[in-house]
Amino acid sequence: MSDTSSSRPLPLAGVRVLDVSQVMAGPYACMLLADLGADVIKVEPPQGGDQTRGAMGFKLKGTDSMGFLNMNRNKRSIALDLKSDSGREVLYKLVAQADILVENYRPGVMKRLRTDYETLSAINPRLVYVSISGFGQTGPWAGRPGFDLMAQAMSGIMSVTGHPDGPPAKAGVPVADIGCALFATYGMLSAYIGAKATGRGQYVDASLFDSALAFSIWDISEYWGTGREPEQLGTANRMSAPYQAMKAADGHFVMGATNQKLWQTLCATLERPDLLDDARFATVSLRLANRHALVESLERSFAQQGCEHWIDRLLAVGIPAGPILSYPEAFESEHGRHRRMRIEIDHPVEGKVPNIGFAVKMGGTPQQVRRAPPLLGQHTAEVLAELGIDAPAQRELAAAGAFGS
Repeated sequence: MSDTSSSRPLPLAGVRVLDVSQVMAGPYACMLLADLGADVIKVEPPQGGDQTRGAMGFKLKGTDSMGFLNMNRNKRSIALDLKSDSGREVLYKLVAQADILVENYRPGVMKRLRTDYETLSAINPRLVYVSISGFGQTGPWAGRPGFDLMAQAMSGIMSVTGHPDGPPAKAGVPVADIGCALFATYGMLSAYIGAKATGRGQYVDASLFDSALAFSIWDISEYWGTGREPEQLGTANRMSAPYQAMKAADGHFVMGATNQKLWQTLCATLERPDLLDDARFATVSLRLANRHALVESLERSFAQQGCEHWIDRLLAVGIPAGPILSYPEAFESEHGRHRRMRIEIDHPVEGKVPNIGFAVKMGGTPQQVRRAPPLLGQHTAEVLAELGIDAPAQRELAAAGAFGS
């Protein structure tokens, strides 16, 4: 990326987003927009703010958790009590100038607060209103509290995660939360583009459950195609074999010979013509059907050398392979550093704090860290002034309970 490209306006500059969400999916989606230039105003409850501020069970210098710091950069924070008439009036003023609003309260809460889509779209017809929930706004499960664990369990993800005959296991990272954030971002930007053309926004209903189900392409395809329920496979893959972790002399590494050419190359590299002659392994479908015998045969060869030896040797002949790294190893690897997947930001309380870098590299308009994750209510006075609410009026709002008791 050239230095000159960064001087161009970010693609979402001028887009105003109201982040009325907490914890992960909503805040993460809004941060993605903020990284690309959107003016994201985080509307938080005055007592404690976003629940993630106090999460994770350990403290830094201040009261905000490292998790909060990794999902809320480039935002401004305003503390508003939406249960109060005065707090809602401020939100209505914000809505009049906003392009997108994101909320993740349980279905029905925003209607009771008189901040639902019908109410707010009457104020601003071009508003894109995004609701994020565990199970969506309709259906028999809509009223249930929704968290990543429940979405993984009830979407089928946990039924295929872990090792055969092992206990239930979830994916190690919150795939339903992050997946929902990404799908919500796709939906809200599409709706925003449409609103620019028509002058009419729309309602976007995103859920962790739907997002988790959307990841099930291979698994549900197997069921729909064969009638067999997908099972836990550990590190293996239901479409190809060998494609999984293998045990070497000093630990495990991953590799994949996913087609016939790579399979033949693997057998030649291992100097195992017997594998090529074995009828059980003649085709991909046969290798899948005889996966356990296949892995047992391959690991007899891999046991003769360590992981690094096999990774280097397989890569040299074009077979995908790699080490199994811890998070510190991945972030501090030569490649992780080159890709700038760990960045540091300046924070008014914490000083320099690490943040996860930008997952997508924009050649012409690279994302920027313009603001540190905000302190609770840090920009309340600033945002109110932009709405034309002067200091005396702000004091009146405070007395009326707009910013909490």
